[in-house]
Amino acid sequence: MKTHYGRIVTTAGMFALLAFASVTTDYDHKADFEKYHTYSWIKAKASDPLWEDRIMEAVDKQLTAKGWQKVPSGGDASVVAIGTTRTEPTFTTFYDGMPGWYWQGFGTATTTVDYNKVGTLVVDIFDSATKHLIWRGVATDTLSSKPEKNDKKLDEAAKKMFEKFPPKSKG
Repeated sequence: MKTHYGRIVTTAGMFALLAFASVTTDYDHKADFEKYHTYSWIKAKASDPLWEDRIMEAVDKQLTAKGWQKVPSGGDASVVAIGTTRTEPTFTTFYDGMPGWYWQGFGTATTTVDYNKVGTLVVDIFDSATKHLIWRGVATDTLSSKPEKNDKKLDEAAKKMFEKFPPKSKG
């Protein structure tokens, strides 16, 4: 008799994958990032005003590490950051009865709904002279109920966001 073993993916394992920050970046492939050395803030906006300075500090830290210098106004580039939060449902279904590959539907299924707060940070960098968008970073992560943990998540997301910044010139 042949026994078949299927891969078991636990619900907890699937949710662990969702717990990590998702970061994407894109940029204007025609922009010459070697010409940008200074930047000025246009604004940082967050659904919680306490986070506006934290967002600016996290972005400042990364841009400074890349050799850019912050100036009060008139920088080569201009930065805008927007932080938002939303509540997102997570559905978890548990089955009892005959588990496994050959389950024929005997038993019951119970689905629960949990609500998680998800934060998104969008950072846009514009060419100050032309006002054209030259770079965008977007980070999304499930937030904690503890502000200290969210501070750490913000710093980690900003670091990941600026990991390959500035983009290499195509020329």
